Amino acid sequence: MKDTAIKKLIAAETARQKKVTNLIASENYVSKDVLEALGSALTNKYAEGYPGKRYYGGNVIIDKVESLAMDRALKLFSLSPEKWHVNVQPLSGSPANIAVYLGLVPQGGKIMGMSLDHGGHLTHGHRVSGSGKFWLQVPFGVDKTTELLDYANLKEIAMREKPAIIVAGFTAYPRVIDFKKFRDIADACGAYLMVDMSHFAGLVAGRAYPTPFEYADIVTTTVHKTLRGPRSAMIFARIDARELDKKIDRAVFPGMQGGPHENQIAAVAVALREASTPAFRSYATQVKKNATALANELSKLGWRVISGGTDSHLVLIDTWMEGKKTATGRGAVTGKEASDRLEKAGIIVNKNAIPYDARPPADPSGIRIGSAAETTRGKKEKDFVAIAQKIDKILTRQS
Repeated sequence: MKDTAIKKLIAAETARQKKVTNLIASENYVSKDVLEALGSALTNKYAEGYPGKRYYGGNVIIDKVESLAMDRALKLFSLSPEKWHVNVQPLSGSPANIAVYLGLVPQGGKIMGMSLDHGGHLTHGHRVSGSGKFWLQVPFGVDKTTELLDYANLKEIAMREKPAIIVAGFTAYPRVIDFKKFRDIADACGAYLMVDMSHFAGLVAGRAYPTPFEYADIVTTTVHKTLRGPRSAMIFARIDARELDKKIDRAVFPGMQGGPHENQIAAVAVALREASTPAFRSYATQVKKNATALANELSKLGWRVISGGTDSHLVLIDTWMEGKKTATGRGAVTGKEASDRLEKAGIIVNKNAIPYDARPPADPSGIRIGSAAETTRGKKEKDFVAIAQKIDKILTRQS
């Protein structure tokens, strides 16, 4: 590379990634094949439109690339092309979610989504997101005692508010979602059911987490988390008389974006092929085992694990514990302080709100930990027990 400044920065970031323990729940490490596709000549081609329906010439090969990605996406999740359609053009998860609302929810209509401070995502209707500026969020959360989804309360809210769409998904909820209960609630109030499986898509692909496709109308996902692909997204829609597939395609293009990033789509296709292998199934299973091992060890050491454990790759820890230090010295560490201390020691996590958090978002009461990236590096349960013990030592050390 002739640009020495960028070359040095890339080298520095590569070195940083290699030397840290990466516990960011939304990060992973892609293969060399994925990187090769991202850096390919496909980046040179403009391809507004969809396969067979482009507005530019010279897209014969590009159409094959995109069609292959679509075909692999459907096959990975065992979906019939007669019953499901997938759009692989969204640039990332947030635009994918916004595209669904744009296609299916009238402006000012209601989006029922998990509250941000209970584990939901900004694009599930939060007021600072575009999803909360053009549509109205109807929030739901978890039970204060169990810290689990309260489906009875969720149904009460849905029947009272009559949202146009209900979003099942999370960024900081560690437990399995009961998609059938969400389906029943959506049917009862006349809403679409959308599942945002961005965090657990790789676990679904690896048969380590229940599939949402039996119950959902629409499924969105990023590709770069547990699915271990490039930074990108996909939207799956049922094919039926409601024409959800056509409405969402129109919302993505021309509604949301112009020419798709076909190098990125090619990298998605590579990642989907990798995720279809027996090795990836073993990986997904190990991701869950590792998260459980870490959660159990931190709990044994005296830290409060939100909801008492995890069913996924994600663990949410209360480091503040109401601002009180226990007899063993655990607690009274804010999420920001915990994140900063751990990063200085080479462990990367992110500060995160916990349900019913009394502290501000900029310095909340907890941290979010994920097992996907370090599992990619080959770590097993014993390694995550050791990581938990190291976290404990760092957070109980007096500054």
